[in-house]
Amino acid sequence: MNLTILTANQKTVAFIGMVLYMALVVTVGLIYSKRNKSTEDFFLGGRSLGPWVTAMSAEASDMSSWLLMGLPGLAYLTGFASAGWTAIGLAVGTWFNWRFVAYRLRTYSHVAGNAITLPDFFSNRFHDSRRIIMTISAVIIFFFFIIYTSSGFAALGKLFNSLFGFDYTLMMVIGTIVVVIYTIVGGFLAESTTDFMQGTLMFFSLIVILVAGVLEAGGLGAVGASIESLDGFGSLFTSHNRATGAGSAVSFLEIASSMAWGLGYFGMPHVLLRFMAIRDAGELTRSRRIAMVWVLVSLAAAVCIGVVGVAAVPSLLDGAAAGELSSRSETIFIVMTQLLANYSGILVVLVGVILSGILAATMSTSDSQLLVTASAVSQNFFKGVLKKDATDKQILWVSRITIILVAIIGAILAADPNSSIFGIVSYAWAGFGAAFGPLMLFSLFWKRTTLVGAIAGMAGGFAAVVVWKNLIAPLGGAWGIYELLPAFLFSALCIVVASLLSPRPSQQILEEFEHIAAGKAE
Repeated sequence: MNLTILTANQKTVAFIGMVLYMALVVTVGLIYSKRNKSTEDFFLGGRSLGPWVTAMSAEASDMSSWLLMGLPGLAYLTGFASAGWTAIGLAVGTWFNWRFVAYRLRTYSHVAGNAITLPDFFSNRFHDSRRIIMTISAVIIFFFFIIYTSSGFAALGKLFNSLFGFDYTLMMVIGTIVVVIYTIVGGFLAESTTDFMQGTLMFFSLIVILVAGVLEAGGLGAVGASIESLDGFGSLFTSHNRATGAGSAVSFLEIASSMAWGLGYFGMPHVLLRFMAIRDAGELTRSRRIAMVWVLVSLAAAVCIGVVGVAAVPSLLDGAAAGELSSRSETIFIVMTQLLANYSGILVVLVGVILSGILAATMSTSDSQLLVTASAVSQNFFKGVLKKDATDKQILWVSRITIILVAIIGAILAADPNSSIFGIVSYAWAGFGAAFGPLMLFSLFWKRTTLVGAIAGMAGGFAAVVVWKNLIAPLGGAWGIYELLPAFLFSALCIVVASLLSPRPSQQILEEFEHIAAGKAE
């Protein structure tokens, strides 16, 4: 599938720009490698992030290539409804996470044994001496981050395949190797710094391509006419089916299902880690404002790019089989970026820069996921369970081996070029949201939560996602809702019931909770 519209010379210039960008992020990793003196430095950057890096790296690592390919692709395929409600849910979830979780987690994670990973925090929060929570958390993180990481690798393959005609598998593997190198070498500070760069590039790219798409379509009037020609495409309450050409009403349950994406934020390890890493909890208010501007503009632009794309590139799905519609739609950002070259030859340099935004989006999430997975396996399972006297050097070696292993498995899962980025991400997002989201909220805001309740909620959320996704959702109808919604509610129910049926937490645990609830910093 070669959807490039650039000339051979233009493609060469764009390719060189992207290679230089990849070299830049590897260089950043090498620079920061000298600052990794301990596991706290490698996994949490020594709690030294400033407000700008905290905000931008949190959002860039969160949104990934899904923002530039998955969300615009969904909007291009079905219209405003599904993509729009998903974006609204994500924006609301982002605000609640920054407003209510960030500060309390930053202070609580320090009080609870100076936790440097999410499993550390949960284990220390409930004084889990047998490390049961730590073990279950590590397994869940390993399982779902392998799936999540594969979506980023698939995006790399699609980018180079659709733009340059290069072999999908080869380019996916090369991109994977680059991400692994600078993550292994640089650790948390390297990936947070590059995430800041990449978040800025993603923000810039979305705005430029949206404007270029409107101009290419012939103005807003032409865009409106194109939208009206597709039944149900332009409404938040109807959805368009490209295969049949018909529109259908969106039910309240479908809206709730799409907005449920916002619930996932409360359980995203790579986002929550940024809250724990900021140098001063008092700077989180500033970070929240920066993050919300980035999120609102980026999500709106991503959805609008997909909608504008039907007027700017109406032929994108021509000749595509039913099974290829979703995958082909997810290249709309790539194709629209190339339209810049129609206005001036010199703009091909800008094409290379903007297409690096997809690299940026992919790398900013993949590096975070690899690092969180490595910390879960090495810090929480290897040291926490298997070898409690492990040295920092041993932990770092296990971390690096884990990063390589996860990358290899993720690349294998991404081998199918027709896999949907949106579909892959939605499954992993649901897994983390249901397994860790309710537990995070109850851990921070309900002192009656017990160790038994925490284990029940985490295991119940994980199981509910897997069962609903694979056994219940295929039944269709009302059962076809996004698995995160029922699994999140089930996990919360498990926490409440199991906590009330088990003995109250110890006095020490209650005192720690009340210390944080009273607003006392570390």
